[in-house]
Amino acid sequence: MEDKMMARRVPRWLVGTLALTFAFLVTPAGAAYAEEVPIPPNTGLTDRGTGTLTAADRDFVIKVRLAGLWEVPAGNIVAEKSENPAVVKIGQEIAKQHVELDSLTRKAAKRLNISLPNQPNGDQQFWLSEMRNAATPQQLDQIFIDRLRSAHGKIFPAIGTIRAGTRSDTVRLLAQQANQFVMTHMTLLESSGIVDYAGLPTLAPPAAAPGQGPVPVDNQMLVAATEGGSVPGLSNTVILIVLAAALVVGVATTMRIFRAR
Repeated sequence: MEDKMMARRVPRWLVGTLALTFAFLVTPAGAAYAEEVPIPPNTGLTDRGTGTLTAADRDFVIKVRLAGLWEVPAGNIVAEKSENPAVVKIGQEIAKQHVELDSLTRKAAKRLNISLPNQPNGDQQFWLSEMRNAATPQQLDQIFIDRLRSAHGKIFPAIGTIRAGTRSDTVRLLAQQANQFVMTHMTLLESSGIVDYAGLPTLAPPAAAPGQGPVPVDNQMLVAATEGGSVPGLSNTVILIVLAAALVVGVATTMRIFRAR
């Protein structure tokens, strides 16, 4: 009887607010909103040809050129030999986009007076040879997807470093453009559905702060959750549901405590 009286005394606005909050969090729309990541606009960058050019800048421009020198023929190879329509389209699109990026790279190199290579390096030539000599169309698809995805993943750090640290307007703009192409290509490659995620190398643990020991696993999980990452085995939706349920229980318990006084 006492519990029923207490329930009636709980303000209706509080019950309604909690109900709406909980419903929002557990619905697909609420979950999608919580997991949405805004994409920054590509504005504010101009190429006035100013700023000191460094050795790192030159190396970056050359690497972007090298990427196109092997990824254009790689895309053409799978477009011609693959039996998977999805991979064929991915190869065609990546080759097409690298032609465009290569044009931007050559334009930047000319402005900066940087000499560019005209053929892939040794590793890239080996990867192309792997594709040309693949035993089956399926093996070709796997080599193409895994090799290109790995290469794109490795250039992300270089793009980020140059994008943040270069003093050259021309290089900064090229880094911005290259980053957009690389992200698009990673997405295209993963859309194939045949990425060998299980075969990926294990990532190194987070580096410890100076003077401190290794970061505990529990702290790594906490950092991942609070910085927008994910905790292994838990989705953002599940976490939000648990938090909402805890909020409801906490408010109900607090009301009971106050009523008991």
